[in-house]
Amino acid sequence: MEAVELKVSNKDWIYIGVIGTLFGFFISLFFYFLNEMFESTSTIVFGAFTALAITLFSTFFINISNNYILPRVKKKFWYLISFIFSFLSGALGFLLSYYIFSSFDVAITKIIEPYSFYLTLTVGSLTFLIGLILHQFISMKYKNESIKNEILNTKLKALENELNPHFLFNALNSMSELVYIDQQKAEKSILDLSKFLRNAIKTDSLIDIKDELDMVQTYVDIENIRFDENIKLHIQKSTLKEIKIPKFSVQLLVENAIKHGYNGRVLNIYIDVDEDVVVSNDGKQSKDLKFGTGLSNLKTRLKILNIGKLRYQNGEMMKFIIEMKK
Repeated sequence: MEAVELKVSNKDWIYIGVIGTLFGFFISLFFYFLNEMFESTSTIVFGAFTALAITLFSTFFINISNNYILPRVKKKFWYLISFIFSFLSGALGFLLSYYIFSSFDVAITKIIEPYSFYLTLTVGSLTFLIGLILHQFISMKYKNESIKNEILNTKLKALENELNPHFLFNALNSMSELVYIDQQKAEKSILDLSKFLRNAIKTDSLIDIKDELDMVQTYVDIENIRFDENIKLHIQKSTLKEIKIPKFSVQLLVENAIKHGYNGRVLNIYIDVDEDVVVSNDGKQSKDLKFGTGLSNLKTRLKILNIGKLRYQNGEMMKFIIEMKK
């Protein structure tokens, strides 16, 4: 069962309130034109109070059914339960208004007294029909939202699967050479690559920043096989916050720093996590940096996940900033 099917948003409650108000207005008109001897003010008040009572009962039944009843019964019974509650909202709302106004001897209650039972069934049936229309409207809206979310998730997974194959090929080639030079180091590198790939196949699109930084450290350890330990990673853990971030986002920025910043000497890469995530390095700088496939990929994922945006800053150091949404 998908929770979205039982969700009633604030906008949906507005729809329910508006429909309840209009329903009360038409009830007032009905009673007003039913008999010209009715006092118009008391008739309108009776109709408005009936609409309010129906709305309150509807709110109560919607909350009770969505939170406690529907999640515990089979889905094929959802429509039946919802429509029963729709009928009860109208019937009980009308009866409550009728008995309250009867206690004050309001003229309209004396006129409708002989027909109170039939009016109760009529109002309940009308509420049932309105509930049916509203139910179909909300169901269609959430079906459209579900389809839209599925499309976005499919697109997101496709973006996540665009892992640069060159990294894997280079790492395997370096490890094959390392086997003949330092078997112990080769074994550690293979384990690191296994750990990295295990994290790569995880289905979560958002992960903890700590897990992402662990992956980055593993990635740099693997890359240092090719770069003779010339890649130095500096992570400001003192300011580390518990935030969620797209998988491979920081790793991609570190990969980009190595690709464009390495100049044959030691390359220092700094990662600072505070209000935003900042990845900078002291290597070569690109004056006219263009977002290629990888950076465009990350920019799109940040937008889809509604996390923030990516920007590049040129200064003393090459710097990428993931501006987290506040």
